[in-house]
This record gives sequence, C-alpha cells and structure tokens, in this order.
Amino acid sequence: MLDHMTFRVTDIGRAKAFYSAALAPLGYSVCFEGNYGANMVGFAYPDSSEPDGKKADVWFIDGPSPYGGPAATTGCHLAWRAETRAQVDAFYRAAISAGGKDNGAPGLRPHYHAHYYGAFVIDPEGNNVEAVCHQPE
Repeated sequence: MLDHMTFRVTDIGRAKAFYSAALAPLGYSVCFEGNYGANMVGFAYPDSSEPDGKKADVWFIDGPSPYGGPAATTGCHLAWRAETRAQVDAFYRAAISAGGKDNGAPGLRPHYHAHYYGAFVIDPEGNNVEAVCHQPE
C-alpha cells in the first residue's frame, strides 16, 4: 500500500496552482508549503484516522534531485480515486481550466471494468493525471 509520493517539477508555483485547482473537487488542499533546500508543496485530503485529521499523500518539489536524474518527473500516470462520477467531472473541468490538456474526457471505460468512470488530463509537466470512480451510478 502506498503512503505518499513525491514528484519533481520545473515550476513549483505552476504545480501548486494546477494541483490546487485539479484536486480540490476530490477534497484535497495544500497542507504544507516550504523550503527544505528546495521548494516543496504537499496536498492532503480529510482523513479522521490521521493524527491531524488529514492525509498528505502527494508532494511536489522543484528542481533536480541531489541524487541525479531529470529535473522534473514527466511521462507518469497519476490517478486519484473519486467517490462519485460528479467529482470526476469536476476534476476534469478544474484541471482543464487550470491549464491542463485533454487526454480523455469523463466517461465510462468498460474495457477496464463495467463501472470504471475516469477522466484524463496532461499536467504542465507532461504527466497523464486522472480521477477515477469505480462505483456504479
């Protein structure tokens, strides 16, 4: 089970603006912003099982890693679970309005399974980001 993920970006301000808009319909908000040798921004959703009532599971950091590799994480597929299809629709609209590029409008993807309802957007770094609801509606 994953606990959290960190992705490198070329422009932390742009990442913050894009993901603040795109993830808001899924209940996410900025939970951390600071500089620990590089600029970082973390996003969390409400989770009563966490000590502070929210779970930070996605982080963005600007610039290249001190351990080598590219300056930004690109070409990845990141998918967030939505509780409802309406949240998927809202994610898509918000992500497009925030500068994302369409990579698959909201809709059923029955080739995945009968109730797979997802939407896909290319983020500012070139990652394929998705919101998906697995529930029938």
